[in-house]
Amino acid sequence: MNQTIAIDYTAALQQGGGIGRYTRELIAALAAQDRATGYRLFVAGHTERRLPEPPGPNFTWCATPWGPEWFARLWHRARLPIPIERWTGPIALLHAPDFTLPPTRPGTRTLLTVHDLSFVRAPETATPQLRAYLNEVVPRSVARADRILADSESTRQDLIELYDVPPDKISVLYSGVSDRFYPIQDEAILYEVRSRYGIGRRPYIFSVGTVQPRKNYGRLVEALHRLGRLRLKLVIAGGKGWLDDPLYRQIEALGMEDQVQFLGFVPDEDLPALYSAALVFAFPSLYEGFGLPVLEAMACGVPVITSSVSSLPEVAGNAALLVDPYDVDALTEALARVLDDESLRNDLINKGQLRVQGFSWTAAARQLRQHYAALLR
Repeated sequence: MNQTIAIDYTAALQQGGGIGRYTRELIAALAAQDRATGYRLFVAGHTERRLPEPPGPNFTWCATPWGPEWFARLWHRARLPIPIERWTGPIALLHAPDFTLPPTRPGTRTLLTVHDLSFVRAPETATPQLRAYLNEVVPRSVARADRILADSESTRQDLIELYDVPPDKISVLYSGVSDRFYPIQDEAILYEVRSRYGIGRRPYIFSVGTVQPRKNYGRLVEALHRLGRLRLKLVIAGGKGWLDDPLYRQIEALGMEDQVQFLGFVPDEDLPALYSAALVFAFPSLYEGFGLPVLEAMACGVPVITSSVSSLPEVAGNAALLVDPYDVDALTEALARVLDDESLRNDLINKGQLRVQGFSWTAAARQLRQHYAALLR
């Protein structure tokens, strides 16, 4: 009986952070646990000769030079029923970890991961084109899937409320925190990464995420401006996104070009030192399906300020200061408290170190295998 499982691995190779990191970490943990099941990794926009070694001996690449945009037009806009098995070969189960489900042959079981519904909950933070595409494709994929994984209970409730999905069709699969995230205390390493990114010796607030409206960087910049501490910097690690021109104009209008630094996309291996060197990690996002950087910062021993909305209280627990992301005064006050109150800083750091112990990729992969097994019964 065929028990082969296909996983759409495209995001893992094409996106540095976000869903790309989620997929890389989860499948690496899966490969460490399961060396018996046959896995096919579907990758759009690559050929076999451009791919690294697969994550395990039982994993096989199924690559095609046609990119994700081509498949989006083929599968989701034209809705041509060309099954993914055309590239993966016969499979028993398909796991699509990036919101959309391609056509499959009759009898193939399907598992869909939905990370968030920000394009519904915070529509102003997405481009009209992306919003229109997701509003068309995601509900259709959700309806087709045999089972759905949500990144958090918050996202699970959004799926139930907004798409009327039966509650028993959705399970929460929490992300983990990689072992590489821990407090870096070696001054030479911290100095080297500061120098390489041009941060220098100035103290800084750190934030991570694609430069786009949902990350709420504009209000964070305004909060830093109100603090009035000219030596303090805001350092943002994240690729250039969309609808970001107003942010750059705001920084220029406030005369803060010297206080706000954009690093662009930062490889995973540099993030622990950048977290560790920061005075505080600020993540005032307007909406998150999970908010993995919150846990990464805690793992690196940095006090965290984050939003009191969507999944973020669920992820942070009592180990962060929670603020209304629309309230600049509250954000300014929270920054001042964490920067000036040593007892509060230490309390948040200690609670953060305990909090992250409840999130591991090993546990996530173990749970994923249980979902695979249930679908293949």
